[in-house]
Amino acid sequence: MKIALIGATGFVGKAVLNEALQRGYEVTAIARNPKADIENPKLTLKTADVYNIAELTEALKGHDAVVNSFNAGWTNPDLYNDFIKGSEAIQQATKQAGVKRLLVVGGAGSLYIAPGVQLVDSPQFPAEWKAGATAARDYLNIIKKENDLDWTFLSPAIHLHPGTRTGVYRTGTDEPVFNDKHEHEISVEDLAVAILDELENNQFVKRRFTVGY
Repeated sequence: MKIALIGATGFVGKAVLNEALQRGYEVTAIARNPKADIENPKLTLKTADVYNIAELTEALKGHDAVVNSFNAGWTNPDLYNDFIKGSEAIQQATKQAGVKRLLVVGGAGSLYIAPGVQLVDSPQFPAEWKAGATAARDYLNIIKKENDLDWTFLSPAIHLHPGTRTGVYRTGTDEPVFNDKHEHEISVEDLAVAILDELENNQFVKRRFTVGY
């Protein structure tokens, strides 16, 4: 499989890059200023601006799948609008490049913690994460209307942290996957496992899913 990875230098992106290369995939890491801590003959670095659809389309051509782990920057004062704009640009460029498969790494904020209540709208949700989480939630509603792409939207666990790769996780759809301590957590390494497993198995095409221990 040949994967185009947007956001390869980020927290999730680095883990996805490592997992994909370990599986022997060809990976193109796409960023404005692409760089990688590792050298691998199956890794290609390409420069592209996610907000430039024509430039991004060229970078995405020839791939089997696009993984979007784009982040508009947690300290960005216009995070909400830039996240939506960038995500829609990636979606459009993927179509124009002729790539059918798109996996979007969204947020946990859109998960339902009670009937009709999403995590991002709960009183305990941290204010500093609200703009980004709301943008990811609203983008999920946008991509649900996408008919041409085989898209998947992945909501990470509420508690996503560095850890170890176990290769073991449970999946859910629109609600958190709580453990016996009522925690919804996963390591970023196992989140990457879930991402690559989904690209291989296509269990959640045109759907959202989440993962946790």
